[in-house]
Amino acid sequence: MIYLSLFAISFLAATVLPFSSELTLAGLITKSDYNNFLLLIIASFGNILGSVFNWILGFYFRNFVKKKWFPFKERQIERSSKWFFKFGKWSLLFAWLPIIGDPLTFVAGLLRVKFFYFIILVAIGKVSRYCFIFYLLS
Repeated sequence: MIYLSLFAISFLAATVLPFSSELTLAGLITKSDYNNFLLLIIASFGNILGSVFNWILGFYFRNFVKKKWFPFKERQIERSSKWFFKFGKWSLLFAWLPIIGDPLTFVAGLLRVKFFYFIILVAIGKVSRYCFIFYLLS
């Protein structure tokens, strides 16, 4: 049950909801009643899937760009897209950061970043963060 809870918290922490998967993982690691490697894998998987959820939302939200209520105009998206593809693809390595990480993954979907690059860069950043926490507490 604790593994499922960690997965859910890690997933939700990768969305715009204010959860802290790092604190949850750290608490479980220090408790030492659980398989730490499995905790690391589950937290990483949940957090990566939460980012994938954001990417999917951004990807399909793009379909509403022609709507009058849509907050961004096509020209703004094109300009942002050029900037993002010039600098931004590698910024997905920082998708784990609080506050800016979640919108980054949404924008990546909105700007149609190829899923292959998205998943690799996001996974590297998020797994590295959890490995760092694991290393500090082990």
